[in-house]
Amino acid sequence: MNIVCTTLNAKYIHTNIAIRYLKSYAEPEYDIQLAEYTIKDPVMNIVTDLIRKKPDIIGFSCYIWNIEETIKVINIIKKINPAIQIIAGGPEVSYDVPEWMGKVEAFDYIVIGEGEETFKQLLAELDGDKKMENVHGIAYRENGQVKFNPQRNKLNLRELPSPFRFEEDKAHLSKRVTYIETSRGCPFSCQFCLSSIEVGVRYFDREKIKEDIRYLMDNGAKTIKFVDRTFNISRSYALEMFRFLIDEHRPGTVFQFEITADIMRPEVIDFLNKEAPPGLFRFEIGVQSTNDATNELVMRKQNFAKLTRTVTMVKDGGKIDQHLDLIAGLPEEDYDSFKKTFNDVFAMRPEELQLGFLKMLRGTGLRLSAEKHGYTYMDHSPYEILGNNVLPFEDIIRIKQVEDVLEKYWNDHRMDHTIEYLTTRSFPTPFDFFQEFGGYWEEMGWSRIGHQLEDLFRRLQQFLEYKQLEDLRVIEGLMKLDYLANQKYKPRKPWWEAGYEKSDRSAIYQEIARNPASLGSQFENLRLSEKDLHKHTLLDQVEFDISAYLETGEIIREASSIIAFFDASNEQTQIFSCTKNTLKPA
Repeated sequence: MNIVCTTLNAKYIHTNIAIRYLKSYAEPEYDIQLAEYTIKDPVMNIVTDLIRKKPDIIGFSCYIWNIEETIKVINIIKKINPAIQIIAGGPEVSYDVPEWMGKVEAFDYIVIGEGEETFKQLLAELDGDKKMENVHGIAYRENGQVKFNPQRNKLNLRELPSPFRFEEDKAHLSKRVTYIETSRGCPFSCQFCLSSIEVGVRYFDREKIKEDIRYLMDNGAKTIKFVDRTFNISRSYALEMFRFLIDEHRPGTVFQFEITADIMRPEVIDFLNKEAPPGLFRFEIGVQSTNDATNELVMRKQNFAKLTRTVTMVKDGGKIDQHLDLIAGLPEEDYDSFKKTFNDVFAMRPEELQLGFLKMLRGTGLRLSAEKHGYTYMDHSPYEILGNNVLPFEDIIRIKQVEDVLEKYWNDHRMDHTIEYLTTRSFPTPFDFFQEFGGYWEEMGWSRIGHQLEDLFRRLQQFLEYKQLEDLRVIEGLMKLDYLANQKYKPRKPWWEAGYEKSDRSAIYQEIARNPASLGSQFENLRLSEKDLHKHTLLDQVEFDISAYLETGEIIREASSIIAFFDASNEQTQIFSCTKNTLKPA
């Protein structure tokens, strides 16, 4: 049999670990081709490529982000060649199986739940006597009827072969995210999450995992993401793995983990702050809500004080970037409650704050009890909510406006100085800034058009002018600082109108060239001539002392000049400053 296992990833850089487990488990009896695409690829391109492989069987790995496009691909394949057997598996089709078998006639089989052993047994029957009643954990069609076989017992994960040793994957390891799991299951029961359905946590063989990680690093893997739902549920296990990764990592490799922050012990964080190289680890932490009543309704245990302690300790250590998640639309969390949740979490200044919206996933407890809280939601994937008894659609739209500008202006870190000032001094709360700006953004129609970097600065300036803020000139100075500090090369035309006439700029450059030491030894060591200053620096005026601000964070209303030196040799920008009467380093 010619067998293909395939999936549609959300992005090219992603890889699918599920189809690799199927391939490794099926060997050596069955040789499986792997084929990965993205949801952005034209459907006919995917169909054409799969048909050219001349498959007898195609297995599709199905998720909420790819199910709609996957069904389109499958339906076309069946029209071209009805003899091709279609096997669907994955979390999206493992629940409401009768509905899926009725809805998609092109599904010949559905593998329910954990698929490695089931898939191999199904292949054996398709290759042999075709007695499907012998295959545990599938739905199939027989004489026009849909039949269901009960699921098998859980696998012994310690016995699973490695999914990483395929020669064809080596060339892509440095360009794509590699996903790895060291456990399956979750100890918690959050009713909005599929992981809560499987009771208990099972672990893979630690030494095999370590060997896989060594192999991946030796073959160029740069980003390795652990998909364990709670990587640190076992403190001793987490410490052992952290120690191993610190000791054996390769330069440039990054490891990402999903961490439950409120159960992480301070001594673990102290260890990481002391031992981990900067940038080696990245933590993803699901906060979701800080409303205790809401968390209780979804059976989510969370100690926000301990979570805050963990996030703060990690941030103070300066070694590990943190990505914190929120979910809008959880039961009994109305607009004002979500605003408090947002402000509670933003106060910790995570490197990334992801604002998501509740999705009523098939099989979850919250979907089964949706009527209790008045939920309405999309009939198709991703099953995102449209409202509930305390959060109408109008409020969801308002929160989406926050999400839009949050992503552009905080998570991308283009304007850290500016946003910090706006969220602490210019608006009542961080949420108020993002909400008002997001509403203005939508009103101006900017969400429907593209933008360049300079557009983001101009649009923020336009919004602040509309708000008629008293300290607008100070904020514009911070915007200039952010813009220049994040440029690798001297911009041809900055987003603002020049603050100096050409003659004034030349006079300042002449003074700097005569007395470079007055900007400090770092600037003096650059040994820039007046010609170099004109060619490699950008000079402009701001209405506060840049030097004092960078040293202390204090805004002193004394006009100064900001000088950005763009070093093309190492793509680095250095910021200096001088006041009206004195030249001094920033």
